[in-house]
Amino acid sequence: MGIEGTRVLLVEDEAIIAMTVEDMLEALGCETVATAATLNEALAAAETASFDLALLDINLNGTESLPVAARLRALGLPFVFTTGYGPTGSGPEFADAPLVTKPYDMSDLAAAIAVALNQQP
Repeated sequence: MGIEGTRVLLVEDEAIIAMTVEDMLEALGCETVATAATLNEALAAAETASFDLALLDINLNGTESLPVAARLRALGLPFVFTTGYGPTGSGPEFADAPLVTKPYDMSDLAAAIAVALNQQP
């Protein structure tokens, strides 16, 4: 089973990046079911949206999304961190979470989603 059909919560504060990622997800056979641009929107979506996996931008306009990651982990929902700042920033608590650096490469995104879903990339 691949990543096709995966329902994704996209947490990204830059609209142009969010649109690009939505296009990539669609090309990979995934569905963006909700988007959030702020910490509060992301926390609310984590509680109310129906999704299989979340893509979390670590830095949401100067605010870290780590509380969202903590909530998702408590709910047993997988996530992938995204960042434009290199492979740091998720902290030791989430060092095991897959991370994709910007600019996105579709194959890296697909591999990270597969890992997060406990599948082979």
